[in-house]
Order: sequence, then C-alpha cells, then structure tokens
Amino acid sequence: MKATSYSLNNEISQIEVDAGLLSETYEVSTENGSKVELPESFSSDIREDMVKDAVHSSRANRRQPYGHRTHDGKKAPQAGMKHSVEWWGKGRGVSRIMRKTGQRTAAQNPHTRGGRRAHGPLVEKDWSMKFNTKQKRIARDSAIAATCNAEIVASRGHRFDESLRFPIIIDKYTEVKDGQSDAHDPESIPLSHATRKFVAMMQGLGLGDDLDRAKNGRSIRAGKGKMRGRRRRTPKSVLLVVSQTGALSKAARNVPGVDVVAARDLCAEDLAPGGDIGRLTVWTKKAIEEMR
Repeated sequence: MKATSYSLNNEISQIEVDAGLLSETYEVSTENGSKVELPESFSSDIREDMVKDAVHSSRANRRQPYGHRTHDGKKAPQAGMKHSVEWWGKGRGVSRIMRKTGQRTAAQNPHTRGGRRAHGPLVEKDWSMKFNTKQKRIARDSAIAATCNAEIVASRGHRFDESLRFPIIIDKYTEVKDGQSDAHDPESIPLSHATRKFVAMMQGLGLGDDLDRAKNGRSIRAGKGKMRGRRRRTPKSVLLVVSQTGALSKAARNVPGVDVVAARDLCAEDLAPGGDIGRLTVWTKKAIEEMR
C-alpha cells in the first residue's frame, strides 16, 4: 500500500517601514510529493474494543496509589480519629458509641458526623491491569489504521479541509525568501520563529481550523481536579509523529492541543486519547520509514 506525501513551500515576506522591519509573514503552499510505501499496520483491521482496553490498561498502570496512613494513636492519628474520646459504660440506656470527653457528641465512629471513614482507600491496593504484548501491538495498529479514515477522524470532532488526503505525510519543506530557496528536512526546520512556521505549515495543509478549535476550547475544569494540578482542560488536536525529537518537535510542543511522539514510542493512547479512535495525525516520511 502506497500513499502520496505532501511537499511544503513556505514563502517568507517581510515589510520594511520607517521604524524598521516588521515581523515575517509566512504563506505555505502544498504540492504532491513522492510515493511512500506504508507499513502493514496502516491497513490493519480496526478493533475499537482492543484500543479501549489498551488505553484503559496504560492509564491504570500509571495510576498513583493513594490512601490514608495507618492509625498510630495520638502521635499520628488518621483522619477522623483526632479526638479525645471515652466510653460512658453500660447502664445509661444509650448506644455504646465513643464520645468526646466531657461531651455528648459522638466521634470516631464511621456512622457519626466527623467520624472516620469506614472502608477508606488503601495504599496497598493494586490498580495495575495486565495487557499482553501482542494485544498492545494489535491495538496500536488498529489505532493507526483509524487515522487513515477521514470519516472516523471527522466523527471524533476534528476539523480539516475536505480536500485533505489521508494519511497526512510530510516529505519536504522549502523556505523561499528574497528569491532564494532553501530546502530542509521537515524534522530539522530552522529554529528561528519555529512555532510560527509550524502553525503556518498546518494551515497550509488545511488543519488550521483544528488548531483554533483546541486553542479556543480551553476551559477551567470543574470539581476537585482544579486543586490537584489539572486546573485547565485543553482539547486534543494534531498528533505529530516524527522519527526523532528535534527542531520540529520543539516547535510543535508549544501549540495548545498538539502532541509530539517518536515513532518508536508510539502507542494506542497517543493515537486514541481516552480510547476514542481517529485522532488527527500528521506523519513525517522518516517516521514512516522507521516503522517498517
């Protein structure tokens, strides 16, 4: 199975005024590049159930254990046990509940206000989930095949031009400035204004609307997550797959919603966050060659 890649040409212009030079503007155009031989994983059967299990397993295996500490008397009491209590004894016609010293208020018991939790979480609990290596490979290949289907990608909520060809593979990148053209490998673009160039590249491919969707869709999370390092929620946008992290990955990681991953580290969760297949994925030609 072969696919036609994209060659990107970036026209760089800069206007000079009395105060000096203004910032550079980029206009990226696309051309058909060379034919790329795709690995067998791009034509695999789509197993959505296997992808969901793989994502659930990877999320469970990195879950951090949590729970209350062991009760160690007054020196280190657990939550709900930080009271001086006594039992009144029998013969009073009241339930045998521990009460605060000198008061009638009950304490420490699980069924009293402010008491300890009856069966709280334990640090010793094992949250891990076993998932075989062959199953992981099948799930990854299924998620890769789903990224080649425009209908599945659109059903996930991504926005792109209807004329876009899947899979999206970048072959060459050329910068044209003052009549001079410099060809670069897509993964080694010049670091000067690299993030702006990456955004222009995605807009030239027809993915600008999806970048705007992720940027404008950032919101403050509801609930306790706001106090636990997960205050803001950003929608997932483009996944960039490269052969090795370099200039292009440094440029892309600054854009909201964009993730970068090396081909050797690619897994089902990268391609299907939350277990939902069909993420909008951009590949470099070197990344495709490394996966063969």
